[in-house]
Amino acid sequence: MFTSQTSSFQDSIDVEERDDFDSEEIAGYSQKTQLNCYYTIYLYQGTRSEASGENVAWNQRRADSTTSQDDFSLTLVDSSLPSEAEPELRTYISRRLSKGALLGGMGNIATVELSIPEQAVGCYCCLLEQERSPEQPDADGNGYVICFMGGSEKGLNLFRLELDKYVQGLHSSLQTPELQNLETEVRPYLSRWYEESVMHIYRVVQLVQSNISFLLHAALSHTHVELNNSDERTKADVSRFIKAASLLGLSQQDTTTASLCKAISEDTQSDLILDCSSSPPTLSNAVSNRFCDDWIQAFLNAAERCNPFLLRQILENFKLKAIQDMNSLKRFVRQAEMSHYALFRCCLFLQGCGNGDVLLQNARAEHSDLPEACSIISVLEEFIKEQSQAQAQAQAQAQA
Repeated sequence: MFTSQTSSFQDSIDVEERDDFDSEEIAGYSQKTQLNCYYTIYLYQGTRSEASGENVAWNQRRADSTTSQDDFSLTLVDSSLPSEAEPELRTYISRRLSKGALLGGMGNIATVELSIPEQAVGCYCCLLEQERSPEQPDADGNGYVICFMGGSEKGLNLFRLELDKYVQGLHSSLQTPELQNLETEVRPYLSRWYEESVMHIYRVVQLVQSNISFLLHAALSHTHVELNNSDERTKADVSRFIKAASLLGLSQQDTTTASLCKAISEDTQSDLILDCSSSPPTLSNAVSNRFCDDWIQAFLNAAERCNPFLLRQILENFKLKAIQDMNSLKRFVRQAEMSHYALFRCCLFLQGCGNGDVLLQNARAEHSDLPEACSIISVLEEFIKEQSQAQAQAQAQAQA
């Protein structure tokens, strides 16, 4: 039992040794090499819709940058791609639009081959449609197609939600006629897509270093994290990291996440406080466990490689392993209602997994209306408490 458990856990942590991120993503990643990333924005017009005066003028001025099909036209607005690569991207986007593969407001990620140093690159594209007028409710909509390119298709897929949210943040800035705010608002916003949507996990690991285990534990145990003496970007980064590492809100089967969505500790928890006036930050009320500590080196190794995609994959594996352990505990608790041997197996499992405090917190929240299960969990909590006290005494004697 323990051999299988240890092997499964090591497989989760060793993603960097066996995952194809090692070959696809890490090439070109180092402290001295910055990943090339690009953006492009196109004006999309359905030919059955009534084009406004400013859009007609725009198309006339950019006739050499417009691709027209039977039912739509695509006009370049701005791009950071090399001049020889942009028409290739426009051809690809036109082909996707012709097949109906781009739905309004939903991002699409694929691999494209362009005349850039990387040749094949991951491409996120999203059609932001403008509201249709009441006079033409059935007309083809107008809007903008936003494209972000960098890394690989697999890497960008890990950040799909962040990219969708980032694109939606541009919606209000695209209402200006002829995008008169292109240089002041739109272009700077587009050029920051990689830093804002992909690099936040990397920045947090760089900030806290080996203290990352305390943030992981805070995310699993639903502990509030407060930052002092930090800028707004750092606060936003840490908040997004905690949300990404948390198990709340996952839409899996009930046996996987019911407890995660309800789990609130009955004990009064102190906020985890990070004082960013020093580097690395000073932590107060910091709590971790062996499970979270075991992931520290994996995060540090990926951060040293400057690979945000590998960092995100490791974070997803961390969450998956926590969910698997919670499922195992719930199964043992159900069995322990009928078998003392199963209760013994529960104790052995909690002793071996290193995450007993978090697992029991969530299990108690889910089984709060089941008296027999609660009594078993109370026994397990007492066991974990005794184990912690015994370990503390052993450490004190060793230091004496």
